[in-house]
Amino acid sequence: MAEITLQVNGAQRSVSADTRTSLLDLLREHLDLTGTKKGCDHGQCGACTVLIDGRRANSCLALAVAWDGAEITTVEGLGDGAEPHPLQTAFMDFDAFQCGYCTPGQLCSAAGMLAEGGPSAVTADLTGDPPLTAEEIRERMNGNLCRCGAYVNIVAAIEDVSR
Repeated sequence: MAEITLQVNGAQRSVSADTRTSLLDLLREHLDLTGTKKGCDHGQCGACTVLIDGRRANSCLALAVAWDGAEITTVEGLGDGAEPHPLQTAFMDFDAFQCGYCTPGQLCSAAGMLAEGGPSAVTADLTGDPPLTAEEIRERMNGNLCRCGAYVNIVAAIEDVSR
């Protein structure tokens, strides 16, 4: 067992967990943050994507103990209190989900992707970078799978926010 302290969605959280516990299982089973989904449990579908220190990561592959002290953002922490993140609003506006199972991972991945380079969803492209094209978005989001096939609407929502 190990004592693990994380900054999760802006709040410090400490838990005791087995050293073999994945970050995904720690979030879901120890911290009751069930927005992050367990899909394939092999890092291939992206349903478990969260932001670790601002970078997107498959939480099913990350050992929680390895990220002691890290800042973790889950889908529950993307927005600002009662105000949803611009991506969450765009996903609703563009009907970018069907069953919704992949949506938390898609949202976290998109937020991380926009922060990695190109225009920022928060600064509304104050950097002068050109908006991302649909092709660039598809390439950058290729680690997130949607069994329902809502890709067209997901890309449209992200493209809208990237402008």
